Amino acid sequence: MSEPSGPRTLFEKIWSRHRVTEREDGQTLLYVGRHLLHDGGATAFDVLRQRGLKPRAPDRIFATPDHYVSTAGRKLAEIEDPRHREMVEKLARNTAEHGIRMFGLGDPNQGIVHVMGPETGLSQPGLLIVCGDSHTSTHGAVGALAFGIGSTEVAHVLATQTLWQRKPKTMRITVDGTLGPQVTGKDVILAIIARIGAAGATGHVIEYAGSAIRGLSMEGRLTLCNMSIEAGGRAGMVAPDETTYAYLHGRPYAPQGAEWDQAVMHWRELPSDAGAVFDTEVSLDGSAIQPMVTWGNSPEDALPIDAAVPDPESAADAERRAQMRRMLDYMGLVPGTPLTDIAIDRVFIGSCTNSRIEDLRAAAAVADGRKVAEGVLAWVVPGSEPVKRQAEAEGLHEVFRRAGFEWREPGCSMCLGTNGDIARPGQRVASTSNRNFMGRQGPGARTHLLSPAMAAAAAVTGRFADVRRLVGG
Repeated sequence: MSEPSGPRTLFEKIWSRHRVTEREDGQTLLYVGRHLLHDGGATAFDVLRQRGLKPRAPDRIFATPDHYVSTAGRKLAEIEDPRHREMVEKLARNTAEHGIRMFGLGDPNQGIVHVMGPETGLSQPGLLIVCGDSHTSTHGAVGALAFGIGSTEVAHVLATQTLWQRKPKTMRITVDGTLGPQVTGKDVILAIIARIGAAGATGHVIEYAGSAIRGLSMEGRLTLCNMSIEAGGRAGMVAPDETTYAYLHGRPYAPQGAEWDQAVMHWRELPSDAGAVFDTEVSLDGSAIQPMVTWGNSPEDALPIDAAVPDPESAADAERRAQMRRMLDYMGLVPGTPLTDIAIDRVFIGSCTNSRIEDLRAAAAVADGRKVAEGVLAWVVPGSEPVKRQAEAEGLHEVFRRAGFEWREPGCSMCLGTNGDIARPGQRVASTSNRNFMGRQGPGARTHLLSPAMAAAAAVTGRFADVRRLVGG
């Protein structure tokens, strides 16, 4: 097929390079460069087995258990629910049967799939990456097109290494300016979602651009792209640049030697061309973004830490007023209450959003020399074995333990609570994860989203606090 003429976006370049054919109904068959699996994908192998099929390209498929593993230990027997233990065991059996590389429990690179992919170098610029998990958008931070797929689609990709998709629209979100002290990628994405809404990017692939985005570390960009789904987007992307190349260089699955030089030459052609047209444009002033905290049951319900719980009567229409009342009732909040007056019961630092080494360093800097407030239960869950090893080499685990945090094993943990790591009904959780809908972290649990440093600040003060007042800025 011929390439479209004229300036093209990063998304259009990757889409075009992976396009196999198109149907009259507008669906495009795409070749999948990397297929990632986790322990929730057992049914897809069952489908293949029933149809007498085998994976088409096992060398392009990689797996890791993360959703159902125990964060109290690394042994299968420590997974208390036998159904969850079976999910992990089936992943091991299925991958072994078909020669698929699995980073299993005990593997030095095991971890949350969206942490493991980038840090092993499996996630690379220009690839089309899919996984049976909505937060696959995380991998777009390296300049890939990455999105989540359903279980039926997982089976299709296993069998054919291709996927039918309808081409989405494009959105560029430009954040210019210099981010202030203690303002992170998590604060940026919460500010973006608060601005455009949880459905603001529906039907679009988002490209993040601007000086504030270019100034983010790779960890910050991964957090940003991770929560593109919470803005309604199909995927999130950041154009590859020197930060990307420095991050990927030398990683186990990244190109080596002369192949590295050739890959970088190719990757430098990927950023959106000058004059490329996006279907939607959004701009934010990065210097105006402050540390953020959510108050409701959607990531769009986020405010700067110096704000107060909003009054439903201020809403523009009756539907929104009713929605706000329901959220405040569930969250146990009173309009007009300063966010810094809200006491918390639990702290969770982890998830595919914020469990990388930079996240743990930021939280440890706040915890160092302080103590977790009385009555608060605080957990730190590294995103992978490499993150855990690095943190322990730097002594971060001891900083957390001295402060009263519990240092856990890698896994998804309290982000979605499928492995039993949940809060009790009515408990208020300061969480670095990506979703805060009702019951996300357990029936009746009240989840507030914020950055790792802000979560640590909440842990040591017992309430939401402006981290800038604890560590400067």
